[in-house]
Amino acid sequence: MTDELTEIIKKISEIIKFDSSQSSPENGAPFGKGARDALDYFLNLAQSFGFETKNYEGYAGEVIFGEGEEFAILAHLDVVPAGSGWQHEPFGGEIDYKNQKIWGRGAMDDKGPAIISLYALKALKERGFKPNRKIKLIVGCNEENGWECINYYKAHAHMPEEGISPDADFPVIFAEKGIMQLKITYPAEGDFSTLKGGDRPNMVCDFAEVEAPKDDEKLKKFGLTYEKGKVISRGKSAHGSTPQLGKNAIAPLLLYLGLENIYNSAFVRFFGFKDASETLDDSGVITFSPNLISGGKNFVEITFDVRYPVTFSARKITEGISAQGLKFEILHEQAPLYNNKQSFLIKTLLNVYNEVTGKNAQPVAIGGGTYARALKYGAAFGPEEAGEECTIHQANEYITFEKIEKCYKIYTLAIERLTK
Repeated sequence: MTDELTEIIKKISEIIKFDSSQSSPENGAPFGKGARDALDYFLNLAQSFGFETKNYEGYAGEVIFGEGEEFAILAHLDVVPAGSGWQHEPFGGEIDYKNQKIWGRGAMDDKGPAIISLYALKALKERGFKPNRKIKLIVGCNEENGWECINYYKAHAHMPEEGISPDADFPVIFAEKGIMQLKITYPAEGDFSTLKGGDRPNMVCDFAEVEAPKDDEKLKKFGLTYEKGKVISRGKSAHGSTPQLGKNAIAPLLLYLGLENIYNSAFVRFFGFKDASETLDDSGVITFSPNLISGGKNFVEITFDVRYPVTFSARKITEGISAQGLKFEILHEQAPLYNNKQSFLIKTLLNVYNEVTGKNAQPVAIGGGTYARALKYGAAFGPEEAGEECTIHQANEYITFEKIEKCYKIYTLAIERLTK
């Protein structure tokens, strides 16, 4: 293991130790102390390498290298909450030399890639590389909860038109589906109260509970438990864009309560649309993930994370809900992103990935939403690869030493090719 790789591993471990999930705002820390501490750590590290840095009042930060037409590298330092089911301390930054992994929330999404990108700039600088573009490594602190960081940055600085975001998949992302997070209120009757579950709109619900009468037959049928007067449902979290990788804890609870109509709407056919079964274009399928739930005796509220293909109209979704006479609120919305597969940006990134790995991969589309959408010409680029175990937004998130070394090579070469 090289000295540089050893150092990168250490720094990723250290930055994981900050719990940068969103918390109560403080002075100079709009998203909580943990996010601000992670930002300070990152910018101080960049300064120690001799880079110019700027902190945008705790919303975001940037590292600058070179002069000329601007080029962006967009990463984020905030994380989703730890959730449940961990076998490793979520904010311990445990370096597991036996299994060649670093464990912790943010290892892959997105603290690890952010640190690797910084070290790629360091390597180019120490090599004597002089970019013909001003590289701006921009790190945000609110990617997982609304992008206020990016909005603030755009209001107080100049966002480059072109760039990459190391926050998705290899070989390169040419399209990102549209995103809509909405809350629907259903009328409901039943002998229950204080129904609640889920952590974030973009995380598959892994825990839900409700105060309701005990029914041993139903508990067994739906795989639930009864604890301290509450029916408990436990599942497995996953990213909201890939609900099929998780186990949603909301589903069996709805069935236990006899709310089949809501269950069918949320998990079988979302207002007439098939879930994850209809490919409308080459950016993929529509997915609907019911990730937050609350309710009482007369109502149930569910927050859905919807991902739709680039040629699909979000209006069709809201029209379908309105036709049912249900109350709903759009909480967050992002238009799809599309890049021509033959563009210079996509072809360059694809060629770099294939050159380093020896593969003959092709560009892909995803349901996730990355900072690449903040750019006129932006593409998400790594770190995940097809066939790997995905632990993003799940318990026991990790990044391997092999992945760190591969990304370091890929990002260094890609930045050089795009800014020379």
